[in-house]
Amino acid sequence: MLRCALALVPRPSVALQGWIPAVRCFAVGGNHMALIRELREASGAPISDVKAALQQADWDMDLAAQELRRKGVASAGKKATRTAAEGLVGVASSELGAAVVEVNSETDFVPRNDNFRALVRAAAAAALEVAPAGPAPSPSHGLPLDRLLSAKTPGGESLENAVANVAGMVRENVRLRRAFFLPRPTGGVVASYLHQGAGEGLGRIAALVVLAPRDPGTELAGPAAEAAADLARKLGMQVVASAPRFLDREGVDPVAVEEERQVLRSQALGSGKPASIVDKMVMGRLQKFYQEVCLLEQPFVMDDSKRVQDVVRELGEALGVPLHLPAFLRVKVGEGVDRDDKDFAAEVAATLAEAGKA
Repeated sequence: MLRCALALVPRPSVALQGWIPAVRCFAVGGNHMALIRELREASGAPISDVKAALQQADWDMDLAAQELRRKGVASAGKKATRTAAEGLVGVASSELGAAVVEVNSETDFVPRNDNFRALVRAAAAAALEVAPAGPAPSPSHGLPLDRLLSAKTPGGESLENAVANVAGMVRENVRLRRAFFLPRPTGGVVASYLHQGAGEGLGRIAALVVLAPRDPGTELAGPAAEAAADLARKLGMQVVASAPRFLDREGVDPVAVEEERQVLRSQALGSGKPASIVDKMVMGRLQKFYQEVCLLEQPFVMDDSKRVQDVVRELGEALGVPLHLPAFLRVKVGEGVDRDDKDFAAEVAATLAEAGKA
């Protein structure tokens, strides 16, 4: 049996911290399962931790929720060295531009947790707040993580504490790995595309694409802005599917070009062709390399008879406003992270063996 009274209690959700009117319940009698279930669903913490916190708080939901948060902050640091290559990317947009963040976890189970998803959304919103007005913050469009982690969530706590709280709840290493911002150019648009969506603004791969008038004094508005944004979203699909590494040839790393040239020359020499023919073979294959790695030279995924730069030019002609694509981003969960190859069967066997010795 439960006895309830109206009180002001803190909501345990990361994105909705703060004092709110709620029903504060105290258990009367031996049936505590309802409280355990309610706090487990609200916090995402393991049942054993939930039960222990409620018992310590004499079955007071308010005090138990605070205890779970305290334990989460204390234990988060112990998990920080473990590999975290799963998680989600989050996207947030405003009139100023669009931001992308990546928040990692150790397993692919944690991204299903509502508190983790709320954390990613809060991080994306915070990235918009710390992003500078005007030009891109850096050539890579990256945002400084120290500033982002000190930003406040809607509930008033720092993003750094919010990350630690969720890490404690899910008992995994949770980290804000990186963040980016693409500013909206004057008169232009920034559109986003999310692949393997996990709710509004969340996914496994995110792409941002900028389209803008070539003339800085021209403004895209109304149907023209909508048409440009629609193409930018489609090009976001292109970026996710084709994974371009560079915008155009001018942006290709000369070292990457020379490495590719040497590989292609080695392959061509193996054919036994004369040197003059080998040089032509290398040049032809190098053109194909550019078409694979440069977004503007890639075949358009919705009509491979055209290149991306052709599609952008044609829309500009149709609108009467010459357009260009000055920037794009592609962010995939876990890319570049060295993953641990775990043998879970061996881990289980070792755990059972240790238990047998006890």
